[in-house]
Order: sequence, then structure tokens, then C-alpha cells
Amino acid sequence: MFTGIVMGTGSLLEIEEFTDRIHWKVRIPNGLEQGLEEGASVSLDGVCLTATDIQGDIVGFDLIQETLERTTLSERKMGDLLNVERALRYGEEVGGHLVSGHIMGVGKIASIKLYDGTADLRIQSPESISNYIIEKGYIAVDGISLTIGEVDDSGGFNLHIIPETLRRTTLGTKEIGGTVNLEIDTMTQTVVDTIKRMMHTEGE
Repeated sequence: MFTGIVMGTGSLLEIEEFTDRIHWKVRIPNGLEQGLEEGASVSLDGVCLTATDIQGDIVGFDLIQETLERTTLSERKMGDLLNVERALRYGEEVGGHLVSGHIMGVGKIASIKLYDGTADLRIQSPESISNYIIEKGYIAVDGISLTIGEVDDSGGFNLHIIPETLRRTTLGTKEIGGTVNLEIDTMTQTVVDTIKRMMHTEGE
């Protein structure tokens, strides 16, 4: 589990292709390698991956085809920056919301408005998760815990991004038409699914 509080950005140094997987080498932010062991979970752009080999601050990860098909990681190339978060440990503060690292869909950035150090993003979510997009609800965008702003009937929603988030994550480098990984808060999923089941039962 993660909190959606990104600790910094890492750089994708190497991509090695095998018949059954792709292997990445990522330079993670300084200090995040301390205490990291092989087999540990690390979130890269919101996707939970397993550290397979560690050489100082350079960490290896294996990506299978399903992960590439369901997320934006298939679009990444050497030199790209990735949001990085270590797994939550018991007793630590949960500053965002609980995030599993299992991506529910890929959204597209419809618009970006820049202000004095802040930014407003409009993201279009896929139809498969549009019912879970609720104003003031939580969502993880490329692994970043954010509060949903205004929502429309098509599943489009607004995000207001503060300067610290722009500085610490990759959101400040995004462009219109770019894609982002989306994960809905589990509590929101549970409430929406429960209401749908109740309505279906009452309609029988």
C-alpha cells in the first residue's frame, strides 16, 4: 500500500526487452534507496512494481505485458521522469489516502491552465471508471493523491495543483493530450458499488 504522497521523481536510465517482460533500471531520488530491499514494492507513476535488483540509487524493475497494456508505462522512454513512492510502513503518517498501486484506467489531459505557481488540469477519464469520479472525492493521478474538483457527466474532472505538487512530481511537465494513470479511492469504489447493488435489488 501507498499514500499517494510522491517522494520525488526518478529517471528511467535503461530499458531491456525480453520475450516475456521488460526490465527497467531507474535512478530513484537521493536517499530513497536506504533500507530498500529486493522484493520491496515501489510505486512508479502510480503503478506498484517490485524491486528486483538494487545498486545504490539505481533500482531494477520487471514489467510484464499486462502492466504495459493497462498503464501508461508502455509509453515511457529512456530519460523520462517518473513519480516515485516507497511502500507505506506501519506506524507512518498517511498524508494522502490509501493507494494500492493497481491502475483502474488511463486518463487523457484535456486542458491545462497555468497561474502564478499553480495549475488547473482537466482530465478525461475512461467510461469504465466514470461512475467513480465524484466531486471532492480522492483520486490518484500518476500515483499522486489529489482531491477531485468539478465533474461533468462524461467523466471529465478538474484538478487544482499547488506549487509544491508541481515541484515534487511530474505534473508540472505534462502537456495537453498526454496520458495519466488513474486509481480511484477504494472507499469511493465500495460506496458506489454498494449503492448500485441496492438499486439493482430494489428494481427486481
